[in-house]
Amino acid sequence: MKPSGSSHLSEIEAIERLIAQQRFSEAVERGEAIIARQPKLVPAFGCVVRALIPTGRLARAAETADRGLRLAPADPQLNLLKGIVEHRLGQSERAIARLRALLERKPPNEVEVSFALAEAMHRAGRKEELDAFVERGGRWLDDERAAVFAGRALLRRDRGKAMEHLESTARGTRNALLKRIAGFEAVRLLDSEGRYREAFDLASFLHRETTPQFDIGGLEAGVREQQELLGRGRPWFHAKASERTHDFERLVFVVGMPRSGTTLLEQMLDRHPSIGGIGEYEGIFAIHESLVGLGLWPRELRALQPADAARIAGEYLAGALARRRAGATHTFDKTLHAWQMLPAAACVLPGASFVRIARDPRDTAISMFLSNFHPRSWGFTASLDMIRRVIALERAIVPKAFEVLGLRAVSVVYEDLVDQPEREIRRVLECIGVPFDPVVLAPEANTRTVLTLSYERVRRSINRSSIGRWRNYAFAFGAEWDALA
Repeated sequence: MKPSGSSHLSEIEAIERLIAQQRFSEAVERGEAIIARQPKLVPAFGCVVRALIPTGRLARAAETADRGLRLAPADPQLNLLKGIVEHRLGQSERAIARLRALLERKPPNEVEVSFALAEAMHRAGRKEELDAFVERGGRWLDDERAAVFAGRALLRRDRGKAMEHLESTARGTRNALLKRIAGFEAVRLLDSEGRYREAFDLASFLHRETTPQFDIGGLEAGVREQQELLGRGRPWFHAKASERTHDFERLVFVVGMPRSGTTLLEQMLDRHPSIGGIGEYEGIFAIHESLVGLGLWPRELRALQPADAARIAGEYLAGALARRRAGATHTFDKTLHAWQMLPAAACVLPGASFVRIARDPRDTAISMFLSNFHPRSWGFTASLDMIRRVIALERAIVPKAFEVLGLRAVSVVYEDLVDQPEREIRRVLECIGVPFDPVVLAPEANTRTVLTLSYERVRRSINRSSIGRWRNYAFAFGAEWDALA
């Protein structure tokens, strides 16, 4: 008979394999089952947290890490994971303090802790501390991934050499993740220097080298199925009202494409004392997955049972409220997938409001193409043609869904928001149901850590600098864009 310790090790290794294969839901389920049988098996808690983080279920990841830390407060892996979760929840001060304290103990995972700490300081804008951390040295700087942080530190001394360093790193490494991070930072710098053809060519190289084939046809088929149902002119399901309906009425979703002004909108609303931005929360994905798992999406939503609806909605609310800052009464969810899942939100979270934002599609498209989105889930960003097709889908389905499903919604044009911010944000606040507060007109004063690709731009006051950006890349746009533009 195999010893018990060996059996536990085998089970942990099986979960590690599932995580490596990106089968995160299975890894979570298996890990929770092990914890139920062996509630003091600390490594199992770490496995579950590691599987939860990529799915965006950060509230559950934080709770699981806390359960493990109550058993082993000094466990280096759980402290690292908790620091990562805290940072992604916008609690960067806590994350940095935790990771610093962990490093002082010289843990066996010192290298990974150092990278997590460096990234938290970078995103939190603590540049001097980051420079000092790099200057101090350490084993983590021997890892090739440190080339990105070396380039960021060099940027503050010699911009030209920093660009060369980052591009050289991107073209020379075989590490796909490092190639994308270093490469797209170089793309951003080339663009800012007016070297547009070089920026475009480097972005094309990065997409070609690191983005797997994307099933654009599958995405289109899924949206068209919803279009068919919406084409009947009436909902094909009944919203599942519950005792939580009052909570649903304080949920606000952004609806729009990436790089269309969603982060600016979030930073403005998050300044309002009643509204708490929760970033790109993946809760709507969990709702969608639950409906798919029950065999109801999208045609059979009418068969959703009240008990299942309450459970699914409760899981969404638990995560959303855990992310919302204390004192806020309304939650602004900046998920970038809501436009594909409006029937799911209407069915499970009746009463929620929706703020749609759109901008010149060519500005949206070039910004997406030049940015480092996840190569699998956002694989369509590797091609301007695919981006155009996805923008066309969003523009076709969202107004129809708002109308047919009777959603509480408002639409905003990014260029109007920039030119007339008070007028446009008043419209948004009226839809949400909170009074105007002038603090929303100074999003640059928001100290909340921004984890999206717009994290640097939102530290500036509202401006027109990104309007018409596509003209710098007019060589990449043909007549096929005329209908959208």
